[in-house]
Amino acid sequence: MILFPAIDLKDGLCVRLEQGDMSRVTVFNRDPAAQAHLFEIAGFEYLHMVDLDGAFAGKPMNADAVDRILETIGIPIQLGGGIRDTATVEAWLEKGVTRVIIGTAAVRDPPFVKQAARDFPGRVAVGLDARDGKVAVDGWAETSDMSALDIARRFEDAGVAAIIYTDISRDGLLTGLNLDATIALADAVSIPVIASGGLASIDDIRKLTEPRAQKLAGAIAGRALYDGRLDAAEALGMMRSGRTAGEGGK
Repeated sequence: MILFPAIDLKDGLCVRLEQGDMSRVTVFNRDPAAQAHLFEIAGFEYLHMVDLDGAFAGKPMNADAVDRILETIGIPIQLGGGIRDTATVEAWLEKGVTRVIIGTAAVRDPPFVKQAARDFPGRVAVGLDARDGKVAVDGWAETSDMSALDIARRFEDAGVAAIIYTDISRDGLLTGLNLDATIALADAVSIPVIASGGLASIDDIRKLTEPRAQKLAGAIAGRALYDGRLDAAEALGMMRSGRTAGEGGK
């Protein structure tokens, strides 16, 4: 299981939002590349990034900041936000992004996502962001009438590398992961599922190491890392210990 630190980009800055609301923004670092480097030297093995402006605009909007991050760190990066056509997928992968995350297009253009997953094996993930059980699109500005499970099932056997499942009601509020819903989704599909939204403390990390959560592929930590509620070394140590214990029981 991987613990992903999150960098959300808005106007070239490293920020966090509350419940995806662009008016409820906190700037945590004016230099996203420096922040990425801090995460790398802290021992994280994979970085999660979102181009927030891109998610609303439907196209990349923070390319310069992403480029600087790619130049600065050596760990893999998964990136979402405004990725809605093949040209954008190809451009990011060619620049060095390890895995792209497609959200809105997973609702509106499933054939595009399936084709991208076939064309770039292991490098396309689907982002499912749910509000009251229904998936939101366009940077969470609109809510569809489809559930996360409905959409996830579209991509069974399509070669999608992972599903990042976010509970919007918890995102940025430090109220704890919605593990019940995330684990239920992971149990219902064969695609690896990553938990996102609300990770608040070492107690959440402890819950991720429990047997019922072992099927999850990882979890994303954001605000809790930035404001010091979650110690990176302690969290990574617990995740690795849990992984080792789980492997030993197989």
